[in-house]
Amino acid sequence: MTDKPVHKQSKTIAWIKAMRLRTLPLSFSVIIMGSAFAWELLNFLSKILDPTKYFNWTIFTFLLLTTLFLQILSNLANDYGDAVKGTDNDNRVGPERAIQSGIITAKEMKNGIIITSILSLVSGLYLLYLTFGDILNLKFILFLVLGLLAIAAAIKYTVGKSAYGYRTLGDFFVFIFFGLVGVGGSFYLLVKESFHFGILWSAISMGAFCVMVLNLNNMRDRINDAASGKRTMAVILGFKGAKIYHYVLMIIGLSWPIIVMLSVLKSPYVLILLPILIIHLVHLRTVIRIKEPADFDPELKKIALTTFLFSILFWILLAIQ
Repeated sequence: MTDKPVHKQSKTIAWIKAMRLRTLPLSFSVIIMGSAFAWELLNFLSKILDPTKYFNWTIFTFLLLTTLFLQILSNLANDYGDAVKGTDNDNRVGPERAIQSGIITAKEMKNGIIITSILSLVSGLYLLYLTFGDILNLKFILFLVLGLLAIAAAIKYTVGKSAYGYRTLGDFFVFIFFGLVGVGGSFYLLVKESFHFGILWSAISMGAFCVMVLNLNNMRDRINDAASGKRTMAVILGFKGAKIYHYVLMIIGLSWPIIVMLSVLKSPYVLILLPILIIHLVHLRTVIRIKEPADFDPELKKIALTTFLFSILFWILLAIQ
């Protein structure tokens, strides 16, 4: 009688851990950044040019929901792929994975991946229907293809013989889907017909922040990944090289907030972005001093939450200007 509830509780906790909720703020941040630009533009158009223009909060909600499902899908697939390939073993430095713990079986995880894929697809289809209406619309079809590619990318990071995460392509795909597609796509789905130079620059910046988190993860797992045949950038570059790569990513990532601060220096409100710079500089100092792989793990949460905070503060800055 007493053993069964404990087992159920352990299973529930294992699923929650497998979803890696600490990664969600990072994925939300790119949607919030693109949406902030859309809100500013639509607010301007509604007041000056076209009163029918407005920010659609329902579309924004489904952007976040679809992103939520895609991020969870990616995390579950990563757990499954690394477990099947034997990368998740006793030598791994990071937190114990769900399949690795034995609480969730590979078959159960595979079912979880299928369910989350369906949820991602359904949410994405409704998002596109809200945005474009007609399913025969060329833009609807193009974004549907892009959404299917996002689902495939979430799964193929570690799953299958051609898993790109094992071929030093993880950073590239994270930059594309979390940076350019995440920020640019969310902006376009809300505005539908415009582009802004700031979108491209902020997308590059946010993409770099997301790759920083992946690089921290890969620096932590570098030794075990190398032994398991997983060729990440950290494995290719080595301990010192991966750190230098991290510093370059930080410079790229900080470029957009610095540009924003310099462009509106006359406004005291820009100082709300100052904590972002301070936290990142402290992070840089910490990374420089790290000698043990396990010490990279706490830094993942810092960068993920700081990136999320930056997207929120940027929207606030646009609102109060």
